[in-house]
Amino acid sequence: MRWTEHYRSKVRSADEALAVVRSGDRVHVHQGCSEPEELVRALLKRAPDLRDVEIIHLATMGIADYARPEYEGHFRHVAFFIGSNVRAAVQEARADYIPIFLSEIEGLFKSGIMPIDVALLHCTPPDDYGYMSLCAGVDIAMTAAQCAKHVIVEVNDQAPRILGDSFIHVSKAEAIVEASHPLCEYKQAPITEVHRAVARNVAGLVPDGATLQMGIGEIPEAVLGALGDHKDLGVHSEMVPDGIVDLIQAGVVNNEKKTLHPHKVIAGFVLGTKRLFDFIHDNPIFEFHPTSYCNDPFIIAQNERMVAINSALEIDVTGQVCADSLGYLPYSGIGGQVDFIRGAARSKGGVPIIALPSTAKGGTVSRIVPALKTGAGVVTSRGDVHYVVTEYGVACLHGKSLRQRTEALIQISHPDFREELLDAARHSGILESRAEAAPSSV
Repeated sequence: MRWTEHYRSKVRSADEALAVVRSGDRVHVHQGCSEPEELVRALLKRAPDLRDVEIIHLATMGIADYARPEYEGHFRHVAFFIGSNVRAAVQEARADYIPIFLSEIEGLFKSGIMPIDVALLHCTPPDDYGYMSLCAGVDIAMTAAQCAKHVIVEVNDQAPRILGDSFIHVSKAEAIVEASHPLCEYKQAPITEVHRAVARNVAGLVPDGATLQMGIGEIPEAVLGALGDHKDLGVHSEMVPDGIVDLIQAGVVNNEKKTLHPHKVIAGFVLGTKRLFDFIHDNPIFEFHPTSYCNDPFIIAQNERMVAINSALEIDVTGQVCADSLGYLPYSGIGGQVDFIRGAARSKGGVPIIALPSTAKGGTVSRIVPALKTGAGVVTSRGDVHYVVTEYGVACLHGKSLRQRTEALIQISHPDFREELLDAARHSGILESRAEAAPSSV
């Protein structure tokens, strides 16, 4: 049977396609800007007929009504990374959070620890050979589809065609739902002057010829905006944002000096707007791979001068990084931070960076703290941290004692909180008390 006949025989309405879901099933949803919104809406309509359906994914940028209180008992979301659309449900214990390195999620599917019953994908129309491209990201979706009992594909003629290990053949789909709509977008919060100041300090650590990884948020985006005078940069990152477009068009990012996959931007997925989606469409400079490859620290380390740029919610004076919770309240996720911090640390000439504003809540709270909040998760251990950057400078912690770390971090904290941090460090015994430090009069 020709693939075109396969395709036509599998076309269904969204309601017909989602009839395959049964109570107790585990359903994986293609994440990020690739969320298949038509399939998700059809799944929600099945709620009266379903009980205890588990919905798993990384953060999605579209609808997530299955996490609302009225769907309790019908659906329960399990987050590998918490997006804003499900955060309240996780914090209210109506949904669950699995803290896990991004590089290790696909191993749960392959090993059978988390068998998948239904995978919901968002793809382009098939090419001349019957292959559909995985829209705005391969991430963990390709492996989920390979392991699922049932694969349902939303085929959208407005989806970008990405290149790399990013194609699934029509024959692998059980049902195909045709759609035509813009992708859901990731709206970047405004970049402030504080973000730009942090970014300028980060940019000073980036050598020409470096390969970059950038996490999610205002600071990584601001860093991209601060690299305009650099030369011959490359990218190997689990995620690529809008800011990459300007750097590629300016010739700053050309991937010429990369020691692994030269000439290519290596990524797992993109988070951005239509401008980015249009730019990655059929663009051969981009090569997409599953995150089990993109985020493998041993793969990452093969890039010389690997610069990993990630952020944090707070960091204590010894260097412990909290990036996924506010005290006991889960907020986001481990994501790829540790994967890339460790990969960059093992790269020849690598630079692992944690970058954050010195304060939060309008300057009323220091992000550099004597101790993490009770219940806070340590995403990146103090043994993994090398450089910490705020708008007040750079602290190099690698190979430093607790006393030296504390002194360095207080130096880059906000001036309004330095005395308080010093007093707390003296009280805890990390630093000498004033009395002990004073010279003897005898």
